[in-house]
Amino acid sequence: MLTRELLSQSLPSLHLTDKVYQALQLMNENQVTHLPVTDGDKYIAMISEDDLLLAENDNETLENFRQSFSELSVKENDHFLKAVQLAGDNGLSVVPVVSEENELKGTVAYNELLKNASDFMSLSEPGGLIVLEMESNQYSFNEISKLIESNDAQITQLNTSNDAETGMMQVTIRVNKPEISDIIATFQRYEYNIKYFFGEEQYANELRSNYDNLMNYLKI
Repeated sequence: MLTRELLSQSLPSLHLTDKVYQALQLMNENQVTHLPVTDGDKYIAMISEDDLLLAENDNETLENFRQSFSELSVKENDHFLKAVQLAGDNGLSVVPVVSEENELKGTVAYNELLKNASDFMSLSEPGGLIVLEMESNQYSFNEISKLIESNDAQITQLNTSNDAETGMMQVTIRVNKPEISDIIATFQRYEYNIKYFFGEEQYANELRSNYDNLMNYLKI
């Protein structure tokens, strides 16, 4: 699943001429702590509630907070797990999704990412997740399956998607084995390009912890 498939058009964006109190009001209304700042259709950066609360004057414009901007974003053709990772690593409540020309296509809320990640990974079942990237003509289900089975594991779910810009194929594999370090090592020996991998126990615990923290925040 690509990030463009999860875009929310309901979350607003901010402009450099917006004032602090306006930005804080929009964050409060939408129950988020970050919002993207744009110049026309172009994405500039993210601004956080924490930075805005430091303002001495609520009538200051966002132009005065450029030093606090964070340019984090994902491309619309990135796998949605990249957005999950970006949000988790940087404590983002929303993730901006941009085009190759850096136009803001929309945003994805972190709780929506967590929900889709939980469904996608079947967290109620034990297992791990591996995302490979390759040329389309290099894809071989039989070879991938053989390498995984050589490590006493089975494929329980496999999805493929193609990046329209690069033509590269992403192969997302769910396996029935929680500890996947031996599978990763095998793929590396065969020179596969591994984009992401998550052992189910470690990643599930992180998702649930982040989800609980988010729910606690929303109840405040």
